[in-house]
Amino acid sequence: MTDTTPAAPASAARQAPATGTARLMDGTGLARALVAEAAAKAADITARTGAAPCLATVLVGEDPASVTYVKMKRNRCAKAGVESRHVALPASVGTAELVETVGALSEDPSVHGILLQHPMGHHIDERAAFEAIAPAKDVDGVTMHSFAAMGFGLPGFASCTPGGIMRLLDAYDVDLAGKHAVVVGRSAILGKPAGMLLLGRDATVTYCHSRTKDLAAHVRDADVLIAAVGRARFIQGADIKPGAVVIDAGYNEGNVGDVDFESARERASLITPVPGGVGPMTIAVLLSQTVEAATRQLGLQAA
Repeated sequence: MTDTTPAAPASAARQAPATGTARLMDGTGLARALVAEAAAKAADITARTGAAPCLATVLVGEDPASVTYVKMKRNRCAKAGVESRHVALPASVGTAELVETVGALSEDPSVHGILLQHPMGHHIDERAAFEAIAPAKDVDGVTMHSFAAMGFGLPGFASCTPGGIMRLLDAYDVDLAGKHAVVVGRSAILGKPAGMLLLGRDATVTYCHSRTKDLAAHVRDADVLIAAVGRARFIQGADIKPGAVVIDAGYNEGNVGDVDFESARERASLITPVPGGVGPMTIAVLLSQTVEAATRQLGLQAA
């Protein structure tokens, strides 16, 4: 299992409010617990070593959404006692210079985690840039090394959103063994790794995507549904299997997810709201994994 950060107490399941026939999966509350745990560990690291865990954020250009997202992550770092080192590069930067910048951060012993924000521009070889991140500092889980670790169940860092999804499922006592999990979406940092983590927990996994024939039939067969397609209200409640667990990892204009929430909550047993479900968990996992990376790199815990 690559997701090494301890999960928050499963008592969150008992505290979840009921809406319709489905209970809401409170990602905000669970994320708060994870960040508090990370903050306590960060404070201990700082007290023992004199140095705080450090997350380096690298941003290419000034895409408004990316600027806002990185700023939010830096603010969360400060609240958790994690140092944030920001590297802003012009939109005109080339792949070679970006790789060199990320490589330097990988070699810097005072940096424990690296977040390379994307998109980076069509002229950038994003895969080359991601692969410049040292595996020990890949706290966002974006390298091929991290993907392989998730696939093989080896130590490493999970992609943050899939890692957050697994923590939500654990907190709500969802038994995955033998269940049919359907993942709608196949991105390299969400859909694909989510399926690998589910498979590692003995779920039977089906990947669906834009070319899947009769998508609704696959959705209707899902005991656990992960919606990560990036299209507002793409999945309708009528296609949800009664009693299914619905994880909506989408976030679209108008603060809506990939699932039509109002209709889906009438059929699901558990469902994540948007906002307040998967989103807060992504940043919480990033902070948690940064603290874990610092713990390992400073020799305070065996890898």
